[in-house]
Amino acid sequence: MSIKGGARLVAAGILLSRMFGLVRQKVMAHFLGADDAADVLASAFRIPNFLQNLFGEGVLSASFIPVYSKLLAEGKRDEAGRVAGAVATLLALTTTVLVLLGVVGASVLVDVITPGFSGAKREMAVHLVRLIFPGVGLLVLSAWCLGVLNSHRRFFLSYVSPVLWNLAMIVAMLWWGPRETPEQLVVTAAWASVLGSLLQFLVQVPTVLRLDRALRFAPDASSPLVRTVAKRFGTVVVGRGVVQVSGFVDTAIASLVGVGSVATLNYAQALSMLPVSLFGMSISAAELPAMSGEVGTADEVASALRTRLDRGLGRIAYFVIPSAAAFLLLGGEIASGLYQGGAFTAESAQWVWAALAGAAVGLLAGTMGRLYSSASYALGDTTSPLRYALVRVSFGAVVGWASALLLPGLLGVDARWGIAALTASSGVAAWIEFLLLRGAVTRRVGATGVPVVRIAALWLCALLPAAAAFALSRQLPTWTAWLRAGAVLSLFGVGYLLLTRLARLDDARRT
Repeated sequence: MSIKGGARLVAAGILLSRMFGLVRQKVMAHFLGADDAADVLASAFRIPNFLQNLFGEGVLSASFIPVYSKLLAEGKRDEAGRVAGAVATLLALTTTVLVLLGVVGASVLVDVITPGFSGAKREMAVHLVRLIFPGVGLLVLSAWCLGVLNSHRRFFLSYVSPVLWNLAMIVAMLWWGPRETPEQLVVTAAWASVLGSLLQFLVQVPTVLRLDRALRFAPDASSPLVRTVAKRFGTVVVGRGVVQVSGFVDTAIASLVGVGSVATLNYAQALSMLPVSLFGMSISAAELPAMSGEVGTADEVASALRTRLDRGLGRIAYFVIPSAAAFLLLGGEIASGLYQGGAFTAESAQWVWAALAGAAVGLLAGTMGRLYSSASYALGDTTSPLRYALVRVSFGAVVGWASALLLPGLLGVDARWGIAALTASSGVAAWIEFLLLRGAVTRRVGATGVPVVRIAALWLCALLPAAAAFALSRQLPTWTAWLRAGAVLSLFGVGYLLLTRLARLDDARRT
């Protein structure tokens, strides 16, 4: 399978899963709004998701896929099966222990991650964390399936399987939402998430077993290749842990801003992560096995990696720059069109817009950084991404805390503007990490990147139709939120495509 074809399949799977994720968010917003119950559910998912992100796709992609893909490329299928089975067994044992610790220590985790919760709100959060944790263990095993499938160039199933997780929650909330209180509904949603996790794992298992019939499930840590995976795994786990700490710090800061701030941050992140996942993850996921399998002299490998990086970065820029422009100027229409209704009001949408505008600051850097991280992992360098993640988290935590909690008071504005300051601070930190990652890869393979002239042209082609779409939205105040959003965003999208086509950009022609 070509890299372009693989990226398209990843993007298609991610698009479907994210669409269902947005539907889930819409249903949650309808029944829960941005009040205490929504705050609790958002934070309860974030805490056990630490385990999923710590041992999930990103870590396995960095440690397991390069080794497993290389064995498959060399025709060593029996050894590849033994390595994959050993990794799965060790991962299952480790995850089981951590899930048990998470269930037992849920109250401590809630106090650390959401210090602003107290009383009944805190107790509800503890209860939900205990319910959700076992399902997250299943999602970690699902990520192992993704590693096997990606290495065999089977990209679609692993990235579309989260549809089942979202669907389980959507059905549960639509069925019980009209007859349950918000406090009861969040418990129902937690149980549904566990069922969805099981479905997401099971749907991938038959294909995994068919593709690799040499799988041998045993906790074999004696193999040098398994030890190589474990060594890289440990380094990347620390790096991913640092990144997750950043997310927890954001949640903790948001819980101190005021009621509804955690939910507002959660709604905004669901949107801001869409282009990162759809365009950054799709290209990075498709490129990682190919970059890991490059053979030849050092100069030949470096040349091949430069070509792949330049092509991938150009594609990312073409799609992410208009996403950032839309968040800046049209974020209110996006939030209103997707979420407004029921308990989620027009005012709630405006605060989500503020958070989206802040997130736009680092959107391009965060997306391109994923591809540079994949290149580092393909080169066997797991240390540099760890060091630079530490820099990003440290900067983001200090500046984010000061911006979110102190800046609104100094400026004399509503405290809820602190969420926008928080997401913008994270964006600046993403740029710092991106520049460091690019420098590390450049020292190994040579200069890479998107020409400044091209970046400027893309921003111009994005901002002009975004401004026109914003002006149109001011003329349609009486239209239904979703209808107005459809008209405004259609004008923006068509305008961007036409302008980039007139500018003779290759990505416009291919799109």
